[in-house]
Amino acid sequence: MSDTTVPAPHHAAHHSHHDAHAARPNLDGGTHFSAIIVFIALLAVGVGVVIRGLMGDLDAAGTQPLAIGVFVLLGLALLCALAFEFVNGFHDTANAVATVIYTHSLPAQVAVVWSGIWNLLGVLSSSGAVAFAIVSLLPVELILQVGGGAGYAMIFALLIAAIVWNFGTWALGLPASSSHTLVGSIIGVGVANQLMATAGTATSGVDWSQAAGVFRALLISPVVGFVCSALMLYAMKAVIKTRKLYTAPSGKEPPPWWIRGLLIFTCTGVSFAHGSNDGQKGMGLIMLILIGALPTAYALNRAVPESQVPAFIAATAQVKAVFDAHAGNQTMPIAGAKEKAADALKLRKFDDPSVFAALSAMATDVGAQVQSYGSLAKIPAAAVENVRNEMFMVSEAIRLAPKSGVTFTPDETTRIGAYKKALDESTKFIPTWVKVSVAIALGLGTMVGWKRIVITVGEKIGKTHMTYGQGASAELVAALTIGAADVYGLPVSTTHVLSSGIAGTMAANGSGLQWSTIRSIAMAWVLTLPAAMLLSGSLYFMLRQAM
Repeated sequence: MSDTTVPAPHHAAHHSHHDAHAARPNLDGGTHFSAIIVFIALLAVGVGVVIRGLMGDLDAAGTQPLAIGVFVLLGLALLCALAFEFVNGFHDTANAVATVIYTHSLPAQVAVVWSGIWNLLGVLSSSGAVAFAIVSLLPVELILQVGGGAGYAMIFALLIAAIVWNFGTWALGLPASSSHTLVGSIIGVGVANQLMATAGTATSGVDWSQAAGVFRALLISPVVGFVCSALMLYAMKAVIKTRKLYTAPSGKEPPPWWIRGLLIFTCTGVSFAHGSNDGQKGMGLIMLILIGALPTAYALNRAVPESQVPAFIAATAQVKAVFDAHAGNQTMPIAGAKEKAADALKLRKFDDPSVFAALSAMATDVGAQVQSYGSLAKIPAAAVENVRNEMFMVSEAIRLAPKSGVTFTPDETTRIGAYKKALDESTKFIPTWVKVSVAIALGLGTMVGWKRIVITVGEKIGKTHMTYGQGASAELVAALTIGAADVYGLPVSTTHVLSSGIAGTMAANGSGLQWSTIRSIAMAWVLTLPAAMLLSGSLYFMLRQAM
């Protein structure tokens, strides 16, 4: 399905004489009736999946009917999260289809639907690592109180800010990064939360060590795209001597079958990798929303089998010994322990025996409750949120302690690693219906607004028409880069990797670059972070006054 973009300006003045025989693909075809039917059907399936998943989980948890206010807030928050993924689909995924469209490997409508399907499959196969890497950037106290006014203000502020900036850059036809936008929105909320804190109150702002890893991934990805795509094109020319692979398409005829197959394969790979990486960002935020609104059903992973309880109790005893060793002779009651651990997380200061006394008390309390009830699924509703928060705080303390100067022996590292894994399996999970709903939102977005970004990537980066080899090189590098980032739980930008990859192949081929477009893309890249921070921080401030 296409949007209402005006036709791209004529570029003959910018293109070399080598482009005279290359025809512009047909991007202005009307929407086929069958595509409308598929869109409506998928939308209906998505709504049905969300309703059935929610109702099923609530019934399984024995949750009481929701109050009207909670139901409305939950519905609005879920709508915002899915809208973010929808906009992400038509903003980012256009990059994946530009190469197959401009090499006439697939008609535009077919390419968009094909990409949407593989985005959907990528989301469904994702691990969840990226989802919780994004969530860990948020202020600790807002995660612990996500069901309160401040938690909802955080969710609405960062999602609305990300949607507004993504939509604005899409309207201008600029391939800006949805990942970059979301990270900027999260940082804006964290900074605003810190600035709004009352004097003398321990408040966490931004986990800059975690943000630094995300920044590195976002910063390096366009460099990797440019350099590796250029090298890939050089390698292809050295190994595959077929001249047709490195010439622009002639007229609107599709390329030879093997070249066409290569381009469709790389488009498929980018679409799948994009879904598996970018789809997880919405999943993590949806899980935060569900934990806040429906802690009984979503705070703990009720699917963890009862048979794992003995191993969890054994791991608890092992980690308690580590915590007690670092606590010296100090002990602490559970009430004081939670407050002490929360302050340590906010200030990120763990090199203190009293902090480890607090962690020992919480680990003991969690173990005792799990053992007494027999499984996570049997923990009563009144205790679920407390157990989840204790698990979350201990897990985050284990993750952050080494970064604050705490050292563990190899044996201690093994023990706390095993315990953290058990905690994360209990609290960091994504129900199937959440994956399906995000997959459908991303897939539908892919089918709707692809045209603006496709024209920019296909026509306005290089001065000559894209060759088959250039398209294949850029997409193969993009798919491998995004796939590797997914394995390591790093959010990277499909947009940055692919658009810079096309620029790299243009430079390597001596095709020349349209610097006005490169400057616009670079400007969007530079402005995305501060703009998203300012938008989300301002929205958070206003929403906090209202909630």
